[in-house]
Amino acid sequence: MELAYYSDYAVRLVNTEEPARNKDSLTTVDCIRELFGPSAQAARRATDADVTRFRSVRARLRAVFEAADGGDETLAVDLLNSLLLEFPVNPQISGHDTRDEDGKPDWHMHLADHPSNATAGFAAIAAMGLAFHLTTHGVDRLGLCEAAPCRNAYLDTSTNRSRRYCSDRCATRANVAAYRARKRLEADRSGETRRTAETAQPSSPSTDR
Repeated sequence: MELAYYSDYAVRLVNTEEPARNKDSLTTVDCIRELFGPSAQAARRATDADVTRFRSVRARLRAVFEAADGGDETLAVDLLNSLLLEFPVNPQISGHDTRDEDGKPDWHMHLADHPSNATAGFAAIAAMGLAFHLTTHGVDRLGLCEAAPCRNAYLDTSTNRSRRYCSDRCATRANVAAYRARKRLEADRSGETRRTAETAQPSSPSTDR
């Protein structure tokens, strides 16, 4: 498994909460297991206590995205380093795929899944994946959706660093809102121009009878 894949763990966890909408989908052990996916060993060790621990890690990961989105690279790195220190990874070389007719393994780096609890396992994977993405692509590739009130986290993988929204749905919604705002502004300006022209017209002189 490529290390870049692990960065998505951080995004998935952060986006279980929508603060602006007061929504939180991280409420049960089953929710935690869904975040891991079906194959992770650590997911089987998840307990009710992990719900609270996961929420704490989620808040810290969101803080990394907020710092990056706000242009504070140093703070984003410091916050991420804090997570890496608290939740160290256990890297190992894996080769469960083959690359040629002789069956030689396709060796690659993998993060071993044997932490003390489910939260430690997920946090280590998420922090390491995010750190890999940050150091490879830059801090400005970590963003928060600009389509209010969404603010979901995303990783910008565009070629020209142009991503501003977490999904096509949010991009469409934002574009529609911007279009309607322009139309309202145009209508207001048109009405104001018309009123100004009417005011500027001279009054017809009255005729005595």
